[in-house]
Amino acid sequence: MAKHRSKRYKKAADLVEEGKSYGLDEAFGTLKKFPAPKFDPTVTVSFHLGVDPRKSDQMVRGSVSLPHGTGKNVRVCVFAAGAAAEAATAAGAEHVGFEDLIKKVQGGFTDFDVAIATPEAMTEVRKIARVLGPRGLMPNPKTGTVTDDTAKAVTEVKAGRIDYKLDKNGNVSGSIGKASFNEGALAENAAAFIDSVKRAKPASAKGNYIQSVTVAASMCPGLPLEKSLYSII
Repeated sequence: MAKHRSKRYKKAADLVEEGKSYGLDEAFGTLKKFPAPKFDPTVTVSFHLGVDPRKSDQMVRGSVSLPHGTGKNVRVCVFAAGAAAEAATAAGAEHVGFEDLIKKVQGGFTDFDVAIATPEAMTEVRKIARVLGPRGLMPNPKTGTVTDDTAKAVTEVKAGRIDYKLDKNGNVSGSIGKASFNEGALAENAAAFIDSVKRAKPASAKGNYIQSVTVAASMCPGLPLEKSLYSII
């Protein structure tokens, strides 16, 4: 059965040239011409990678600080005690605590976007891995969310750092801003994300690492990017 598309989506799709690959400036210029919905759409960059998600040595994950932020109010939860907890609170974390906060999460509380923990707190935080893990909220040293410098981590996350991780279908995606951003800001954010994923290539990955990259806004058609933007020589 064909999927029903709105008139607005169809008008946007008419602006996409079939079989065309876009440069960053042209892609975001086209995206800005799409009929606007009643909200400010999130803009996402999605990668399809030539790696095997079943192999641990081909896992792709990392983080990148976007030069122009994401346009999103990021709610941060920090598991820490003492000076590290005080620093996290001063940096603007919405939820800060240790044993009390862990118990709250065990009870089902997940009203936050990013979780940060000190190395010392991780022994206890691992007890709630079944809650945080499936939601992509488990702190991890590779993404800078396990650290003693909680103030720096909170500041970076709120300023526009995004974490990404390979899914079971070999895809990586992340939001790079809002459709209301100017074209230059979106292009620079996208370039930073693409560069980070390129640098995250596993040593064991063979052949064509990044197979395709697409940019899209919420409820709008995607725009495939030119291979020269993400190919690795």
